[in-house]
Amino acid sequence: MSGRRFDNDPVSLSSDPYLEPYRKILGERTSRVRDLARRLSGKAPLKEFALGHLYYGLHRVRGGWVFREWAPNAEAVWMVGDFSNWEKRPEWACRRINAAGDWELRIPARKLRHGMYGKLHLQWPRGEGDRLPSYARYVVQDPATNIFSARIWAPEKPYIFKYASPPRPESLLIYESHIGMAQEEAKVGSFREFQENVLPRVVKAGYNTIQLMAVMSHPYYGSFGYHVANFFSIAGRFGTPEEFKALVDTAHGMGLRVIMDVIHSHAVRNEVEGLGNFDGTRTAYFHAGPRGEHPGWDSLCFDYGKDQVRHFLLSNCRFWLDEYHLDGFRFDGVTSMLYLHHGLNRVFSGYGDYFGNAADPDAFSYLALANQVIHEVNPEAVTVAEDVSGMPGLAAPLKDGGAGFDYRMAMGVTDMWFKLFDRPDETWDMGNIAYELFNRRRDERTVSYVECHDQAIVGGQTAIFRLAGDAMYWNMHRHSPCPGIDRAVALHKMVRLATAAAGGHGYLNFMGNEFGHPEWIDFPREGNNWSYSHARRQWHLADDPDLRFGELQAFDRAMIALLKEDPALYRMAPREVWCDNGAKVLVFRRGKWFFCFNFHPTNSVTDYEIIVPRGKYRPVLNSDDPAFGGFGLADDRITHHSFVRQKCSRIRLYLPCRTALVLERMI
Repeated sequence: MSGRRFDNDPVSLSSDPYLEPYRKILGERTSRVRDLARRLSGKAPLKEFALGHLYYGLHRVRGGWVFREWAPNAEAVWMVGDFSNWEKRPEWACRRINAAGDWELRIPARKLRHGMYGKLHLQWPRGEGDRLPSYARYVVQDPATNIFSARIWAPEKPYIFKYASPPRPESLLIYESHIGMAQEEAKVGSFREFQENVLPRVVKAGYNTIQLMAVMSHPYYGSFGYHVANFFSIAGRFGTPEEFKALVDTAHGMGLRVIMDVIHSHAVRNEVEGLGNFDGTRTAYFHAGPRGEHPGWDSLCFDYGKDQVRHFLLSNCRFWLDEYHLDGFRFDGVTSMLYLHHGLNRVFSGYGDYFGNAADPDAFSYLALANQVIHEVNPEAVTVAEDVSGMPGLAAPLKDGGAGFDYRMAMGVTDMWFKLFDRPDETWDMGNIAYELFNRRRDERTVSYVECHDQAIVGGQTAIFRLAGDAMYWNMHRHSPCPGIDRAVALHKMVRLATAAAGGHGYLNFMGNEFGHPEWIDFPREGNNWSYSHARRQWHLADDPDLRFGELQAFDRAMIALLKEDPALYRMAPREVWCDNGAKVLVFRRGKWFFCFNFHPTNSVTDYEIIVPRGKYRPVLNSDDPAFGGFGLADDRITHHSFVRQKCSRIRLYLPCRTALVLERMI
């Protein structure tokens, strides 16, 4: 018996003895963030500093419109568009209003109207060019010319939100989604289609939070939304701002919270469409020299040490909360932000790797300020950090030297599973699996997952396809016996249950993977002849009663329902009860639930004893149930009564091979 216990109650970051040599650094970064917040906002809350979107950009005012832009290196700025016949006319010339580089133009009401198109034309020393306003609210692409323009969006009857956000749940059960590839047809999906067709599926699946990718405007569809050009604009290819508001509002009305990926780790290089060389210099928003270029992503890196950049990005956080009533964010690429080397080709093997000359204190300070702004605007908002390095403190409070995220992604779990998928089952080490599942910092909350979109992107595969291989093409019919498919289906259920049940405080699934969506993700590009065949979701697979995908979907729904049955589940620390590498059995307890796994490929165990508190135990979930594509080898009707042997209370179980069984202690 292992005897290891893991306490989920929050503790201070400073309680970690391995951080003792870095206590001074932790204190310095806390002081730095607090001093910076005071300098930026004075005595006002920091959220009042994050109102750049109400000053810059185009706004209705009494008697007309006002437009403002920050372009410190510009010598002249014009608004051009269909309102000026796309010409630089004197009446559309902005005037510089201060030494900081702000430009302003006041426009009579009759000159502009909802739906018009426009952009900026800037002139700078030894050059000029067209640009999109940095605070543009709605950027669209002309399908005939492929040219991007800002579109004036000021409808006479703006969308009115009907529903409040659902209460913040005890734990996050995230359904990661991409609007464009959420439809079955080989095309780009829309906000409206997602609202009508996918939201009901998420509700039936039982998840409580939708995480939307690629919402921020990005010129290249194939970037998966991670090369952002226009940070205050939705991706116009999916629909209008009003349609996105309707999606979020409808989700709230259905009991779903909505968070989105926010990409503040870098920006696309594009100059006309984005911020690259915006005012004739690259250094308005980005670092000069090599530090301003991301060698792995072919993108530009923000200068988090500049107040105007902080103003832009912090206002961006507040804008999405205020304008679209979002419930929080997943911050992408946090590792790249935290280190000057961006984490590229680095192995983080010790605490010393997190501190020192490689760390970027400006980036850490920005992340802490962003969390402060978000939680001041909406205390119920949720923030999640995607960091592969394991930097201590990201999801710890600022007072402890942390950045203030609510959760961090447990990225090591998926790496473990995908390495195991390529190895024979009999070589799987239960101790290593238990360690990776349970190894969490006590001072931070985590979200675990078997796979997100990353595992299936070009060059990868979904978990089910990695397990089953080409047999998926021929043997997923319920009446097509295939040992390889039986293995894949059984393990697909087991690893998901183990991850979701043992994870820190939440669980994530990418849309379609709950029913074993096959193959990989590949967006239209020249290399695949601009095909959409892998940039969609084949929902019919789960709906076809003759295919096994529906069985996986049924199990996932039952699993999520079980996790939601006891809201306090994720407040209870998972305790490893038994780890038997010889039998390939792993048993752990979380609250009143006992999760029992037999990962052995061939050996079922009878009368298997585990030590439990005295009481009665009833099966509440069995992965081998025929309804879930199993063989029904165990009798789920049996109530297990504890008995005493060698002064310990025990129960005996029959655990078929490749089966997971969940028992509830009956009080």
